[in-house]
Amino acid sequence: MEINLFKLCSGLRVLGYFMIVLVAAIIGISYYAVVFLTCGPQLLRGGFHSFLSFTIFIISHSLLILLLWSYFKVVFKDPGSVPENWRPVPSEENLEAGTSLAAEDDGFGRGSRGDGGGYCIRCQNGKPPRCHHCSVCQRCVLKMDHHCVWVVNCVGARNYKFFLLFLLYTFLETTMDTIVLLPNFVNFFDEAKDHSSSPANLAIIFVAFGKLSTQILYLDAVLNLAFALSLLCFLVMHASLLSSNTTSVEVHEKKGAVRWKYDLGRKKNFEQVFGTKKSLWFFPMISEDDLDNIAALRGLEFPTRSDVEA
Repeated sequence: MEINLFKLCSGLRVLGYFMIVLVAAIIGISYYAVVFLTCGPQLLRGGFHSFLSFTIFIISHSLLILLLWSYFKVVFKDPGSVPENWRPVPSEENLEAGTSLAAEDDGFGRGSRGDGGGYCIRCQNGKPPRCHHCSVCQRCVLKMDHHCVWVVNCVGARNYKFFLLFLLYTFLETTMDTIVLLPNFVNFFDEAKDHSSSPANLAIIFVAFGKLSTQILYLDAVLNLAFALSLLCFLVMHASLLSSNTTSVEVHEKKGAVRWKYDLGRKKNFEQVFGTKKSLWFFPMISEDDLDNIAALRGLEFPTRSDVEA
């Protein structure tokens, strides 16, 4: 019996819905541990402890709002679909729009070096530059970066900014939660050492004799620390990609190029994702002016370097 790998890929969407529930559970547990178990009791003590807890309370809620706002934008925002019967814009019009395009097709539908795109056999439609077919979503995605199971959606031209902000605010939130919770975690095991020096016995003491609230508190500290370290790696990677105007699926293609055709300099590269409105850079929003004036945000056309030959 022949196995259709593309149908297996589409089954990952089911996993994605489970991941959304998992994200909600992690946020809920962390909120309970930080707000109710740690900061709440400190607010009633008065003095410096109360002030510090109130500050953490405000920062935590601010980050949580921005985190959830960015997350839902990534989940529900279309990353960019190819218009039906799409065809490349004539090169003369592209040059007037400030792009450097060349009429060249590699025959494999990948859209190379400003050729205006290729053709997707599975979608039976034209394929703009930097567009790729997602086997999970079963469609072509504009400037596709990757399919993220955590958001049950592709990350592409029209939601990449929201994805980056989600990473940033989740990293900041988990880092702050770790800083808040870790001291209690360390104190518990310092006290437990008086009863036993064996790691195995310490674990047994923790599981068998620790209160449920205490177990939640300390396990959440470890969980947040693990997420913070993982997210730091992702942030560094995507910051590097952003600075060179590269997507995750273009990394291999970029290695074979002396100069990456879409790398217009860090400032221009940043603006092609975050826009030019500085007041909106840290919010999951893109102004209408930027959508009208920056073609890359729409995902169909991309300016290229003038010093890269076609």
